[in-house]
Amino acid sequence: MSDARREALRSAMQGMAAGDRAALDMVYAMTSAKLFATIVRIVRVRERAEDLLQETYVKAWQRAGRFDPARGSPITWLCTIARNTALNDLRRDGRLPVDAGDALPEVADDAAPHDEWLCDLQDAEALHRCLETLQADHRRSIRLAFFEGLTHSELARRIDAPIGTVKSWIRRGLSGLKGCLGG
Repeated sequence: MSDARREALRSAMQGMAAGDRAALDMVYAMTSAKLFATIVRIVRVRERAEDLLQETYVKAWQRAGRFDPARGSPITWLCTIARNTALNDLRRDGRLPVDAGDALPEVADDAAPHDEWLCDLQDAEALHRCLETLQADHRRSIRLAFFEGLTHSELARRIDAPIGTVKSWIRRGLSGLKGCLGG
């Protein structure tokens, strides 16, 4: 995303916080494709993803006053809402078990820097290239956790590894990605 588009999105987010529906339209136009891709990757049902996209924008509209540009980018904040909305939908439907204490953390409005560069990254080729430099276990854990929405417990069960190991692989993998991508 260019600096001009980032600034336009920040401005539109401020307009949303002030109740400007035209600003909501602008935010939607600038971000809906990315948010839809995030949601559909998790729920895997296009029709359900469309409903969840609408739910995401309703939440964003209601919470726009909480967005703080000093704490993260608008796209990160919106991606976090979209991801959490999709994961919560899977949990409600019983397709994603709720395991006490080991779900991937819900990211607050003050998203951590690694979430910002991971969600905001526009150069998919660079991400793919950097993912390929990671150890296989780290790469697989990151893909399953961030792109398929698996919790730590689900991931540990799926790849038959201890939960502590899975958490370590994700942490190390994110660190490697951040270094490779210059984040």
